[in-house]
Amino acid sequence: MSRYRRVTLPGATYFFTVVTYRRRPILCDAPVRAALRAAVKTVQSRHPFTIDAWVLLPDHLHTIWTLPPGDANYALRWGLIKRAVSLRCAGDYHRADWLTASKTKHRESTFWQRRYWEHCITTEPDYCQHRDYIAINPLKHGLVARVRDWPYSTFRRDAARGIYPLDWAGTSALCDWAFPGEP
Repeated sequence: MSRYRRVTLPGATYFFTVVTYRRRPILCDAPVRAALRAAVKTVQSRHPFTIDAWVLLPDHLHTIWTLPPGDANYALRWGLIKRAVSLRCAGDYHRADWLTASKTKHRESTFWQRRYWEHCITTEPDYCQHRDYIAINPLKHGLVARVRDWPYSTFRRDAARGIYPLDWAGTSALCDWAFPGEP
């Protein structure tokens, strides 16, 4: 059995990439967005965390979370979110023909890839780079001509807060906000 090394620093800030199984382009579908929103709110109410940035693309999502002091269990949160979305969307999105012996053994759905990618952010430049990456991702994937046009992102929220200019395109923008936990 594989044992993955994961950094777990209590109260830290993490960047995540979570992908659909077989990169199926379903995350922007209205029922999936609703299920994801409900799952995140439910998990946040029981296991708090702050969403610093988020972008939802058709087949994957990127997000930055900051966990509360003394808590490093992002794996629990992702497990609960992925399970809730899988269960809520099973009627419309389950693919019995995609079930493998391994998926059955691990009690997995055909909605999400088994794992996700995480990165512990420890410096302000690293934080800025990942936040910019999240903001520009829809443009990078050719989904929009301007970052502000993608509706499934925290970019407009961040622009309203003055973190980005509304016409930011990611080419020469500089990060000028404080890293969480720093003055």
